[in-house]
Amino acid sequence: MARNDLKGKVVLIAGGAKNLGGLLSRKFAEQGAKLAIHYNSESTRTDAEKTLSDVQALGAEAFLFQADLTNVKNITKFFDEAISRFGGIDIAVNTVGKVLKKEYISTSEAEYDSMAVINSKVAYFFIQEAGKKLNDNGKICTIVTSLLAAFTGYYSTYAGMKAPVEDFTRAASKEFGSRGISVSAVAPGPMDTPFFYGQESEDAVAYHKSASALGGLTDIKDIAPLVLFLVTDGWWITGQTIFANGGYTTR
Repeated sequence: MARNDLKGKVVLIAGGAKNLGGLLSRKFAEQGAKLAIHYNSESTRTDAEKTLSDVQALGAEAFLFQADLTNVKNITKFFDEAISRFGGIDIAVNTVGKVLKKEYISTSEAEYDSMAVINSKVAYFFIQEAGKKLNDNGKICTIVTSLLAAFTGYYSTYAGMKAPVEDFTRAASKEFGSRGISVSAVAPGPMDTPFFYGQESEDAVAYHKSASALGGLTDIKDIAPLVLFLVTDGWWITGQTIFANGGYTTR
């Protein structure tokens, strides 16, 4: 599926209202795709409505879907709503995540449970639902984190709960491959968005900026083209996690 073949394709994006998800929504719209855009809560409604307005101005058919995807029934409803409106789904992208920077010994059970359900459970059942509902030759991509290849403290629940997504991706690629469905994950470095800054001190921000070989934080503008590539021309890349971080970490 080349990029110029996105016209009329249906793209479903979890967390598609702002930051990287919002940029992806706009980029897919520019390519002529139809969009199902999820956002989590009322606090994101303004961003979601702005994204919807922008993609419609680009000529895209699109709708918003607000729900807490930690309730698996809502993942099912999201996919079913997209199929009801557009007749099918060709590409499913999950950008949902939650970060927690905290000492291992200070992390509570409630914090562990919250990180597990948002970063692992949502990803698992999103991929599962995509495997059930995507059209043949569909594409699935999940956003994870380059901390999966880091040797560091303080992110035990964030990196730890994103880590299983690599195995989900591998397993799904094997099971869905007979239908021509490719499954990938993208691991950005620390991204220059509010998602990152809320957890970090000024010293930590300076460190993360200096840690990449190319210098600076990851720009969402450098991640969006990679996601578009993986779900179009790069469909032959499947079952893999791509680290895109300017040399922040590697394997």
